Amino acid sequence: MIRLNLIKGLGPVLQIAEGWTVKLPDEVTDKLWKRTDYTWPCTWFTPRITGKNGFKSAYDLMNNWGANHGAISYGHIGADLITMCSMLRIPVCLHNVDEDKIYRPTAWNAFGMDKEGQDYRACAAYGPLYKNIRK
Repeated sequence: MIRLNLIKGLGPVLQIAEGWTVKLPDEVTDKLWKRTDYTWPCTWFTPRITGKNGFKSAYDLMNNWGANHGAISYGHIGADLITMCSMLRIPVCLHNVDEDKIYRPTAWNAFGMDKEGQDYRACAAYGPLYKNIRK
């Protein structure tokens, strides 16, 4: 599951939560769905819990998530998205992708030791590869 948040003064940042879709019992689905709108598409999802950062529990993830919506993909593509974000200069502000699966440009190492902070500093220094053409 991913979410692109547009932050005033910062620009886009990406959140990634790898996990699995789940099938809940009908009575549970019905109770949850009554709290929203039956016309909306719905996929029940559980994140892979790592015990750290925003992934101590599903509740912890939702507390750190930009909103209660996200885009669902098929397969665990978080490492690919992180690489793409570094190419586009979009910081990743939350993820549960294993560090050994992540590739970032080696130039990111000059921007500090913490990987998340490196994203913000490198993206700020190099600037975006996209432009807002609306004035």
